[in-house]
Amino acid sequence: MFIGKAISNLSIPCKWQQSNDTKNCMGNKDFKTIRGPKIYLKTEDMLYSGCNGTGLSFYIKYADESTDEEPVVIAKGVDENGNDFEQRIFINKINPSCATVVEMRALEGHYKVKKQGGLTSLPLSSGELGLNDRANFISMFEQCIGDMKKLGRYDLTLLWMKSMDTYLSLTKNKYGQQEKFGLQ
Repeated sequence: MFIGKAISNLSIPCKWQQSNDTKNCMGNKDFKTIRGPKIYLKTEDMLYSGCNGTGLSFYIKYADESTDEEPVVIAKGVDENGNDFEQRIFINKINPSCATVVEMRALEGHYKVKKQGGLTSLPLSSGELGLNDRANFISMFEQCIGDMKKLGRYDLTLLWMKSMDTYLSLTKNKYGQQEKFGLQ
């Protein structure tokens, strides 16, 4: 009974924010209702569905014109400012040294990259990126690996190294050499 009402409180606003309504789902005035990101439930035809800490929420599907030789995906969702967006992404043109989080999720989904710890194959700091923020994901991996070494978490160091190596090998396999993007 409570679950249905609680789920209905997770609605359209993209960033986590307090509601003006001072009643929670049980009618108590002691707690404030929290509104969450717009959520896209993953279906069989989706490569990815999720959100990050900025409020960016989206899903990715193959475009109608996608082929094995030239895979193309469509990303649709809500950006960190609550605005709807739609992007066409060409998988073969994604550069992990200068990519958006949406492009990297497309790469992750297309190649079925194993998610470390079951959550993500991307560096944790990618959760801070907005829709159009470009980042060097290889450098982000290296930073994450260095941080885990400093903390003495060699188990996590190995997981992030495995993810970074996966993306480096995808780049190498796709272009025959890593130096195309300055990856060595």
